[in-house]
Amino acid sequence: MALRSDWSRRTCSMARGLDILGDPWTILVLREIFFGNGRFDAIKARLEVADSVLTKRLAGLVESGLLEKKAYDDGGRTRQEYVLTPMGEDALPVLNAVTIWAEKHLPAPSDKAHMYVIHSGCGKRTSSADTCTGCGERLTAANTSWHSQSRSEQPVPLSTAEVRKEAAA
Repeated sequence: MALRSDWSRRTCSMARGLDILGDPWTILVLREIFFGNGRFDAIKARLEVADSVLTKRLAGLVESGLLEKKAYDDGGRTRQEYVLTPMGEDALPVLNAVTIWAEKHLPAPSDKAHMYVIHSGCGKRTSSADTCTGCGERLTAANTSWHSQSRSEQPVPLSTAEVRKEAAA
């Protein structure tokens, strides 16, 4: 999903990555999926985004291989929810890095407007996107929580590709 042009065939790895992950709505959609919020209406409500924008970002993330659709029963009606693929789960350090950088450098508009990356294994807040600065263990979606103070009093364990696939089976 290019912002302004197709960068998918550029010789620069960063440009190719930005072709998919360089749009703010895309990162925010992935945030919602990591929080376990994979249903269209729930994502739309949380992000306060137009249907057309959300539809385009979700389609692009599915086409790019970061998300897949899984059917669920909504009281007699089959609907689709979006879940991470292993490729999507591998984007976690990017989202962690943005969060950690923002917490370090940007003022929060309120005391509740903070989000921290927590290593569930040792319970420590980390200042690294891919490794716990408390114990040195590599961060994965399975051992990482996000503490968004506007969402919850406690850190929220992240959704993983494996957990979602097991739940669907």
